[in-house]
Amino acid sequence: MYRRSFSLLAVLAALFVLVPAAFAARVHVRVEGKTQTIFGTTEPTLNVKANALDALEAASLAGEFYYHVASTAFGPYVDQIGRYPAGGSSGWIFKVNGIVPPVGADHVTVKDGDTVLWYWATFSGPAGPLTLEVETSIVKGKRCFFATGRNDAGRASRVRGVVYTLNGRRVSSATGVVCARLGRYTIRVAKTGAIRSRTYSGR
Repeated sequence: MYRRSFSLLAVLAALFVLVPAAFAARVHVRVEGKTQTIFGTTEPTLNVKANALDALEAASLAGEFYYHVASTAFGPYVDQIGRYPAGGSSGWIFKVNGIVPPVGADHVTVKDGDTVLWYWATFSGPAGPLTLEVETSIVKGKRCFFATGRNDAGRASRVRGVVYTLNGRRVSSATGVVCARLGRYTIRVAKTGAIRSRTYSGR
């Protein structure tokens, strides 16, 4: 009888351990700081408990960086990540799948395959800065890269006057386009006043 009870307790204990993991979502997470990437240049996949705020917690554990959440009348507010506290017209914003949600991070449920981006932003008007991306295609036997930027609603447009880091080499492009010989590459794009892209790699 004792052995049977012990076995039942062991099974129940295992279930309590497994249930939280079963509800975790596999989410791509990146944190872009004021002057550099704080976590996840390639947007690695992390186990995220439930929402966009949990995504920041998962990244903090994986990258061992500090963040602070203040309690406000409107709910939890991330007022610092890394060394920079929010202040004035600058602070910490997040996007889920390229869009700034109209609610707090604790109210945005994430699911498998979602992308959560936390970033430092300075507002000079009602809209936040563009978040940059890199598109690529083969043009006349060369690999060409095109800079695009997404606004708060997730709409993309071409971006000019950017600086690429292509295989470790900085390349300025007034048109937002740069082409190279076919082969392996790692690339990301940056522009003053915009949020740098993640690092892309491939052939």
